[in-house]
Amino acid sequence: MLRRLVSTLAGLAIVLVAALYAAPASAAPVTKVLVFSKTAGFRHSSIPNGIAAIQLLGSQNGFTVTATEDAAQFTTANLAQYQAVVFLSTTGDVLNATQQSAFESYIASGKGYVGVHAAADTEYDWAWYGGLVGAYFSSHPAIQTATIRVEDRSNVMTSHLPADWTRSDEWYNYRTNPRANVRVLARLDESTYSGGTMGDHPITWCQNYGGGRAFYTGLGHTEASYTESNFTRMLLGAIQWAGGAQTATCTPATTPPVSGTAWKALANNKFVSTGAGNLIASATAASTNAERFDVVDLGSGNVALKSRANGMYVCAENAGANPLVANRAAVGAWETFARINNSDGSVSFRAQANGRYVVAENGGAAALIANRTAIGAWEKFSLS
Repeated sequence: MLRRLVSTLAGLAIVLVAALYAAPASAAPVTKVLVFSKTAGFRHSSIPNGIAAIQLLGSQNGFTVTATEDAAQFTTANLAQYQAVVFLSTTGDVLNATQQSAFESYIASGKGYVGVHAAADTEYDWAWYGGLVGAYFSSHPAIQTATIRVEDRSNVMTSHLPADWTRSDEWYNYRTNPRANVRVLARLDESTYSGGTMGDHPITWCQNYGGGRAFYTGLGHTEASYTESNFTRMLLGAIQWAGGAQTATCTPATTPPVSGTAWKALANNKFVSTGAGNLIASATAASTNAERFDVVDLGSGNVALKSRANGMYVCAENAGANPLVANRAAVGAWETFARINNSDGSVSFRAQANGRYVVAENGGAAALIANRTAIGAWEKFSLS
């Protein structure tokens, strides 16, 4: 009986020890967040909507929100009470040198930053902040609908989002591409709207920076953004991650995911590539963006072909006398092709400006050119 009791107690001890190591304590929840919305340049009308939305998130998720435009709150002692600071469409030079130093120390202590929209239009002369936000604002086209390609759905910030997220906003172009330094969570598909200038166009990202955590999204210009559940849930996840209550992988993944359409010449079974400048059907695989294109529907059977490698449209260069090259930022007559669906399942492309078909010239050994009057073997392609 005694032996059985000792054995039982020993078994319980093993179970308790195993449970102790298998179930570590949860991270501390976020309890206090500072929302900073001072502007020294353009002021977004959506700032009050953003503050109200974050306050609602706080009331629903157990954290209090202090909203301020008073830069004097950026002291080491005052910032210490907050797990995360949100820069909500700040613009221009908003902190002096002493306040900047206090914020650097705050991040170094392991705390978090969440930048929203015009946070990238802030503190251009503060290099540390430029690294924190990830990239500075460059320009933007008019507000319009675009499709966001969500690259990483493995974390609390983006796990709820569809792989292809279509919405309306003011879409920022950035001075540099941050991909080498951050984990890109989502990028813009520039073929779905007008005015993108980056090709590979990150729009939301996260990173470990300066001892702390930093999240940025270019979304959030419009007032309507702050009533979109997908957007506000992303902000909640960002606040919880930046505040240390959630985990996420935010190390850089420097190669953009390969996506888009592969374009293959059927006669030699080689993929069309932009890798050497002129388009040529010479690649044995479509494993990089050099072999990928967006086929943009222009209506009435016409398409434009946009290179995933550089974000430029394919042009029948020099009025069709020169090889095809992906070097145009906008669609005009020489970037417009009729898509011909052949009876054998292949497709052909006719440059609308000269009425000539695209051919894999010289048996695929030379660059594509729009100079053929009829469809034969070397004018047939597949898209996948």
